[in-house]
Amino acid sequence: MKSTLKHLKHLEVAQTPPMGWNSWDCYGASVREEEVRAHADFMAENLKEYGWEYVVVDIQWSEPQASSTWYNAFFSLQMDEFSRLIPAENRFPSAANGVGFKALGDYIHSLGLKFGIHIMRGIPRQAVHQNTKIKGTDKRARDIALNNICPWNSDMYGVNVDLPEGQLYYDSLIELYASWGVDFIKVDDIANSYLYGGAHRKEIAAIQKAIQKVGRPMVLSLSPGPAQLTDGAYLQDHANMWRLTDDFWDHWDALYTMFDRCAEWAPYLRPGNWPDCDMLPLGHIGIRAHDGGGGDNWTRFTKDEQYTLMSLWTIFQSPLMYGGTLPDIDAFTLSLFTNKEVLTMYQTLTQRRQYYRDENWVVWHATSEEKEYVAIFNVSENEQAIPESLVSDLVPQGDFVYDLWHQQAILLSEQKLAPHGALLISL
Repeated sequence: MKSTLKHLKHLEVAQTPPMGWNSWDCYGASVREEEVRAHADFMAENLKEYGWEYVVVDIQWSEPQASSTWYNAFFSLQMDEFSRLIPAENRFPSAANGVGFKALGDYIHSLGLKFGIHIMRGIPRQAVHQNTKIKGTDKRARDIALNNICPWNSDMYGVNVDLPEGQLYYDSLIELYASWGVDFIKVDDIANSYLYGGAHRKEIAAIQKAIQKVGRPMVLSLSPGPAQLTDGAYLQDHANMWRLTDDFWDHWDALYTMFDRCAEWAPYLRPGNWPDCDMLPLGHIGIRAHDGGGGDNWTRFTKDEQYTLMSLWTIFQSPLMYGGTLPDIDAFTLSLFTNKEVLTMYQTLTQRRQYYRDENWVVWHATSEEKEYVAIFNVSENEQAIPESLVSDLVPQGDFVYDLWHQQAILLSEQKLAPHGALLISL
């Protein structure tokens, strides 16, 4: 085992769960450079000291005509001579003159932050139709393309990485991203093996191999879910993050489902490997009339549900990627992201597991080198006192505990939880 792990260089990045902002929830397919910079500025000034560091440009950054959450089928994308997508200059002006995302990456790095991008698995459809070049070989796009096309985005064909030229294509992609200063790559249409009968594994391995060749530390995040438990060990060996769900939105039913997913995937967490519950649909989301978020709205989660979401994500140690807008963030949402007690727990846990579950209650237990933590969730539709049996089991020597969200000592036996509410405590 030790000799195998020694060669998994991707585990050297993301030693703690990645934390950052991603443009999808609020801007869909159409984020613009000035919006990315505004979010980077806010993060540097208000969140960096708490561990938030990644600024991720999500899907369709190469499409000049993108203007909402919707995908425009078969629209022309910006592409270089080697079949690689590049930023649309009308949306990202600093990409002019062939510099790509380098200027934007440099700006984000100048703030002490890290830069991420979203890509789709594969090679552009237009590259295949035009049979454009691949860097480092006389083979062309049509020679390496596979007809396994994403069912919800028409932009790409798959890549035949059994051919050396298929690996060369991914090598050239990652080489380009490294020259831009990319620190985080979210690869879409790749995490759920049911879509392609397991064929996605080869492209995951090819992308990770390309990252190792280029030598720049990059977090590899795979979407969408649900990833399959049968792929767990493979994903550990080849990625840093993989999605446990399809797009997660602000509905209680979706949040309730995540208790099952987290319990199943907890054994696969370790430094460098963080199963991903998806982005945090909190605060102001959907400003481009997003279909998933219900239009231009603030989160539909109640405050109690938001405590539940953040308590589950942090005690499970899912990556924390915020999907709402930062410049107009409300005080309550900001307080969830800047609670030092909670974030210290989140960044230092060494073990975590679901401890108890019935139709009304879910309890998680976790430990760091110095402390013991418990999250208690009321998943029922009614306010309830914490059962005596749970109180005596959790704190048999007396029931004073420390409430991390409200930063005060409390008597556990006196606590009632609202429907869909949570209590996050240290013992």
